[in-house]
Amino acid sequence: MLRSPLSSAERKAVLSLPGKELRTSAHRDIVRPGHCSKFSSLVVDGLAGRFDQLANGHRQITALHIVGDFCDLHSVAVPQTGWGIESLTETVVRLVPHEALLALSDSSMAIAMAFWRDTVVDASVLAKWNSALGRRSAKSRLAHLLCEMSLRFQQAGLGTDSDFHFPITQAQLADVLGITAVHLNRTMQALRQDGLLTTKGPHYHLPDRARLCRIAEFDDRYLLLTRGP
Repeated sequence: MLRSPLSSAERKAVLSLPGKELRTSAHRDIVRPGHCSKFSSLVVDGLAGRFDQLANGHRQITALHIVGDFCDLHSVAVPQTGWGIESLTETVVRLVPHEALLALSDSSMAIAMAFWRDTVVDASVLAKWNSALGRRSAKSRLAHLLCEMSLRFQQAGLGTDSDFHFPITQAQLADVLGITAVHLNRTMQALRQDGLLTTKGPHYHLPDRARLCRIAEFDDRYLLLTRGP
């Protein structure tokens, strides 16, 4: 709901949605591909990823979801999933029934538009990631993802635009970027040598975010962070 101008009463209504809390360790499926879902998953703690799975079992992470994100609002309209959601860390999600989301949407046009806007952002981010995989170098892909995630963590109140806690493993990060873990390690070293990145465990610091954004050609308009009238 961070992307939409909701009143305090509307925000309270969203936060009061009924649901079951699910706590899971890392690398567990929250929603399996092909499952007919009756719930949408709201991340309360941790980090989740949407993934596509091939017939041989290999997976590709296609979205990252941080605290405050609904992973799968679009499942309200299309409950039969063609993708899955997994916990990338120890994660807590709130499983909100579709019927409750529909009832709340019926009661408030502003909330319905907020939900719709979030699904538009999901599609926009996916399109940006796809173009990065096809047209960007590994260095530019990593720079762009770091710029995106820093802004998302800042908007969620989980960091600043240059300092944030990003509990993702190198193997997971390499998967997001479509490169090997070895290639990722070399790419991160290149950013460090350029004075653009420091890390200490899951803590990421971007010493010169403006220059990193220039390298990434980062334009945050696709995240739709500007609040509407």
